[in-house]
Amino acid sequence: MAGPLPRAVTLSPPQQAVLEALLRQHSTPQTLALRVRIVLAAACGMRNLPMTRDLACSLKTVIKWRARWAAAEAHLATVEHDPPELKRMVGRVLADAPRPGAPDTFTAEQIVQLINLACTPPADAGRPLTAWTPRELADEAVKRQIVPTISPTSVGRFLQAGRTAAASQPLLAYRQDQSR
Repeated sequence: MAGPLPRAVTLSPPQQAVLEALLRQHSTPQTLALRVRIVLAAACGMRNLPMTRDLACSLKTVIKWRARWAAAEAHLATVEHDPPELKRMVGRVLADAPRPGAPDTFTAEQIVQLINLACTPPADAGRPLTAWTPRELADEAVKRQIVPTISPTSVGRFLQAGRTAAASQPLLAYRQDQSR
């Protein structure tokens, strides 16, 4: 005996045109193309199990994208009169959802301020160095209240991403000064 009927999917002509255009583009990522094929097949009335065989994907995948499209149908209908907006909305509906996880610890503004600090001479901050070290930058960023706390490892990661170089070890003169 067959299971429950799958969630119905309906497409308006503008929606179908956008989906078919996505399939024709050579630059469309394969994951997006599969999602488009699922929606188009669902709109043709294809049931889930035959779709999994034809598209070589899991039942869970078919159910997920059929449901995601069905949930967005009303919103998609409101933007049909604006083809560029419809295309953007179709892209959002068929895009990956944001991944769960901890939010970023540092804002883009804080990272920019940190990189800006790395571009200033350490002597301007009253540091007896000729070049910044990640440890010194971390200490100075906390002192200037750019961030409440930051590790030298994080500083190094941000500088590496910004292609800004800082000495990896404290300078000999500073090491000797601290040993007193």
